[in-house]
Formats: sequence, structure tokens, C-alpha cells
Amino acid sequence: MNQRPYRRLGDKAPIDRLIRPLSTFLGIEAISGIFLLLCALAALIIANSPLEHDYHELLHKEVGFNFGEYSFHLSFLHWINDGLMTIFFFVVGLEIKREIVIGELRDWRTALLPVMAAIGGMIAPALVYLLFQQGTPAARGWGIPTATDIAFVVGVLAVLGKRVPLGLKLFLLSLAIADDLGAVIVIALFYSQGIDPNGLFIAGSGIVVVFFFQRLGVWSIPPYIIAGIVIWLGMLQSGVHPTIGGVILGFATPILGRTHPKRPFQFVAEELDNLPPDEESEHNEVLQMKLRRLYHLTSLTLSPLERMEQSLHGWVAFLIMPLFAVTNAAVTFDLSSLGNSVSWSIVAGLVIGKPVGIVLFTFLAVITRLGKLPRGVNWKTMVGGGCLGGIGFTMSLFVASLSFKDAEMLSSAKIGIFLGSLLSAVIGVLILSYALPKTSFPATEE
Repeated sequence: MNQRPYRRLGDKAPIDRLIRPLSTFLGIEAISGIFLLLCALAALIIANSPLEHDYHELLHKEVGFNFGEYSFHLSFLHWINDGLMTIFFFVVGLEIKREIVIGELRDWRTALLPVMAAIGGMIAPALVYLLFQQGTPAARGWGIPTATDIAFVVGVLAVLGKRVPLGLKLFLLSLAIADDLGAVIVIALFYSQGIDPNGLFIAGSGIVVVFFFQRLGVWSIPPYIIAGIVIWLGMLQSGVHPTIGGVILGFATPILGRTHPKRPFQFVAEELDNLPPDEESEHNEVLQMKLRRLYHLTSLTLSPLERMEQSLHGWVAFLIMPLFAVTNAAVTFDLSSLGNSVSWSIVAGLVIGKPVGIVLFTFLAVITRLGKLPRGVNWKTMVGGGCLGGIGFTMSLFVASLSFKDAEMLSSAKIGIFLGSLLSAVIGVLILSYALPKTSFPATEE
């Protein structure tokens, strides 16, 4: 009789199984980047069509609810920027925590290179922007060109196909995650309004409750959702941007499951070893019971962080970010706006500042032996990757909305973000097309 083959617990697993979560993540980001671009183009078309007035009227229409004497209403635009984007930042918090605890950023020697590159990629664009805007009212927008949009970067890398080494993908992914953390700090410190202690107390109480849940070993999701709503309402009242509450909740979400990840596989190995030689039927009642037990053990290995990230990533990529793009990317293109110094300061920050900062700080890390270039990456491809880092878009648009209340200045900033991101993408693709080998890299690098 032919026994059904299976891999024992101690056998070496294929490397592709280890990187499958990364491949899934990159696949979602690549497709969402294309969808995000289409949504941004749709917003531009609407903003430059006869529908512009109705479109802006819809964005500023207030939506909310009344509960007795209590009334809570926000404009449709604010529900997206302050509400749905909090979920986006929550997922950002989950991704940052995962990378720090069990991912590419867990080892400081591995993390130092992309972290230093991210720091350089934030400092240099801000300095380039301030070089043109220091002392003017527009100086407040220095944070706009410091962001990197991972969805668009991964989308561009997907265009280049398998010629892109895995090392460069991991480097840019880690850089973008570190950049997101930097953006969160910048928003919290420089783009929050007057602080209301009562709101901070409410948000702080919600955070304490979350940590209390952790200490009790609460793994059910609904209690964390209720605590998250309390944190969001507190942040909204406090003057600290409510999206920061999403990041804090992401950091506080438990990353460990209730049983060791190897336990289900140990169970399978033990049960298969114990099957009688003549066991053939997959519908045997005993076998079904064991499979249900396996399902239960497998579910216990997933932490709340993993479950939330897996369930929300698709919604963020294909609903929340596209809605943000549709409502924030709309800008009326006026040739006179192209002469505005804000636009070109942002373009210079993204196209020049980003790659200079990323490559310079990476070079400093390498020559000081604090890090080394990833496998398959040379300085030519690093320059190309640095240029792709200048694709700001989502986070840049978000920071722009916090920086400028003046409609004309905000419109100029959006034009600069579009032009800077587009030029960064084109220059990055041209450099990588020249620098990358003509043959494909293997799917995995031994």
C-alpha cells in the first residue's frame, strides 16, 4: 500500500513557504497600486469636468447621527481622512510591529540599513523643500515630500518583473515601513492642533484598557474594536490627529498566538504515524475529528495581529486607499498653478531630495560597516530604488491636507505631489531598466 507522503516536523521546509506571506503582501500592494492610480486619475478627470461643483459639494456634506441631545457630524471628507484613514494607520501600526518583532526589522544589524536610508530619505527632502520655502507661510509643508508610498513603489517594481532582486524588494519594503513610522512621528509632533487634556485622558483610558486585555489574555477581536473606537473619539477631541490612535492600537495588538506555531504540525505528524496501514477513507469519522482538532490548533497559532492584518489588508488596499485617492487627489489643473513655488519645492524634494538622502545615508551605513548592501543589489540599482522612494502620493497627500488650509496652496501642493511622484517613477524605472540584469532573478535566493 502507498502511504500518503508528508513532511515530518524536523525536515527542512522549502524557502518558498517562508516567503509566501511576503509574496502575498507584495502581490496585493502591486495590484492595489494600479487600482489606486486609476482612482487618482478618475478624481482628476472629475475635478476638471462640469461635475466639479457637485463633487466638492458632496465632499463637504455633513454625515453623522444624533443620540438624544448628543450630536456627532463630520463632513464626508473628514469621515474618510479622520475615520477610514485611521484604519489605514492601524494596519500601518500592525505592519510596523510585525516587522520589528518577527520581520525584517527585528535584528538591528539587518534593520539598520533600511532605517538609516529612511531617515536620510526624510531629512534630505525636508531640507530641499525648506531651502525654497524657509521663512514663508508655505514652510509648514516641509513634511509633504518626506513620505514614500509603498503601494506605488511595489506596483512599479512589478512592471520590471523578475529582473528585480528579492533583496531590493525587501530593502524598499523595510524602508517604506520605517518611513511610515517616521511619518507617524512627524504627524504627531508637528501636525496636531491645540491639545485638549480631556480628549487625551479618554484616549489614554482606551489604551490602558487594551493593555489590560492583553494581560488578561483576551484574544477575541470585538473588545479591541470597542477600545479602538474609544481611543479614536478621544484622539479626535484631543487635537492629536485621530489616525495616531490607529497606530497606537496597532502597536498594542498582541502578536503571539495562544499555542506554538509548530503544535498543529506536530499533531499532524503524530496522527499520521498512528494511522493503521489499511486506513484509506478520508471521510472516516475518526479522521474527521482529527482534522477538526487540527483546524482548532491552527486557529490558535494566529495572533490577533495576524488575524487583523490578514482581514484588513485587502479592505485597506482596495477600498480605503482608493476612497482617499478619489476624495483627495482631485485638483483643477491650472497652468498658472505650475508657477507656484510650493509645487516645485515639493517636486525638488521628491525627485532630488529623496534619492540623495536614501543613497547618501545607505552609503554612510555601508562604509562605517553598520550595514551592507542586500544580495543582488549594487549602487546603480540602489540609486534606482532611491528614485522610486520619491513616489509619495498617499502619505504626501495626507500630510498636505494637514499642512495647508488655504485651497490655492493645497491645490499647488497636490500638483507638486503628482508631478514629483510621476517623475520619480519614470526616472527610477529608467535607471533600474539599465542597471538590472537582462535575465530574471530566481523567485527565491538561496
